[in-house]
Parts: sequence; structure tokens; C-alpha cells
Amino acid sequence: MKKKIGISYTEVNSPNYWNWFTSDDLGSDLELLELSFQKNNVEDIAICDGFVLTGGIDVEPSIFGGAQDYPHRPESFLPERDAFEKLIYAQAKKEKIPVLGICRGMQYINILEGGKVYDDIGEDANAVHKKAGEDKIHLVNLNKDSLLYEITAQEQGLVNSAHHQAVDPEHLGENLMISAYSEAGDRIIEALEYKDKSNSGFMIGVQWHPERMKEKERNPFSQKIKEQFIIEVRKHKR
Repeated sequence: MKKKIGISYTEVNSPNYWNWFTSDDLGSDLELLELSFQKNNVEDIAICDGFVLTGGIDVEPSIFGGAQDYPHRPESFLPERDAFEKLIYAQAKKEKIPVLGICRGMQYINILEGGKVYDDIGEDANAVHKKAGEDKIHLVNLNKDSLLYEITAQEQGLVNSAHHQAVDPEHLGENLMISAYSEAGDRIIEALEYKDKSNSGFMIGVQWHPERMKEKERNPFSQKIKEQFIIEVRKHKR
């Protein structure tokens, strides 16, 4: 039986996540599975050996005590998605299943671990980070004591950016550490991982979008992260 990578439903750019995992990546032993509140396929969460928490719409602010009205607020939220992805993350924690959190996915991991996000990062930071027609591009600096540095073997590199919220460093979630910051001078948190990894599954959260980077096959901030995630999925035992 093939191991399954569960990709959470997103309302935007969903095919990018599926196309990121090539037939060579998946081989004969892995397959992708959509996990969606629309399908309500809760039972499929239990058969996965890896999870990708995708980007998309802002998390409903009442979950973390955020403002109900703020710049660039969406017209509506998807609390059903929030609730469904909470079940995914709970399963990942319980069974130590590898998790890759992308953009909103990383922010939501921080929230689920008791942290908060900025409602909006502000006009100056949005000029660097918020998508405007296409993704912005900027440098990130890595923490050399992080798993992310170990995976990428890079102290600095270019990533793409398409967000107006960010993890609040004053409200970092339980057992989380910062793996990378924006180099733009705004100190935006660009990556998270578990601080104590001794009793936890693999988890990397990134603020950028590795699944749709230009030249992603040659950029270690996409390719190396994906390769390590796949290794961890194959290693996971249920």
C-alpha cells in the first residue's frame, strides 16, 4: 500500500502544490491525497504519513484574539477550513507525522501552538512581502543552529513572498523556534521549526511559497526542503 501525503484544501493556486511533487518524487510508494472540509474526509487524515498545510485566506482572527477589522482583511473567512486543519495538525502531533507548513500553513501552526500573528504587517513591510500581480522576491537569513540550515546548507538566499500577515515574535507558539528572518530589515519571521525535536515529528514552516518559486528545482529553499520532507514521509511508521 502506498504512503499518502495529505495536502490541505486551499481556495487559491491549489494545482501548484500538486504539481510540485513530481512522479520522480513520488516513485512507486507515495501518492497525494486532498484533505478538505468540503469533502469532510476526516477519516482520510488517519491514513496519511505526511501533511502539507497550504497557503490561502487569513485564519479567522477570533481563534487567536486578533482584530476583526484590519487592512487587507478578506471579505469573509473560512472557519470550516480552520477547524479541519486543526484536526490535521492534531493528528500530526499525536502520531509524529511529518508536516510542511507553507505561508498561512506556517502561521496557523504558530496559532495552534498558542501563538499569534500580526493582523497586518504594515505598509512598508507589505511593499516587500505582499503580492502585487506576482510574488515579491527578497532575501532571507537563516539561523545556523536550525534544522532548516542543515537541510539547505545556506546562510542566506532568495525566496518569493505573497503575504500581508506574519508570525508575531512576541507571541511565538509553544516549543517553536525561528529558523529564518527576512533580510529586508523588517525582521519578519520567515521560517519556524520545533525547538525541542527529541519527542516530535519533523516540522518545517516557511513563509514563502516553495511550490511556485521560479527555478524551484534549483533553489534549495524549495527543492531541498521538498526532498527532506519526502525522506521523512518515507521514514514515518504508523
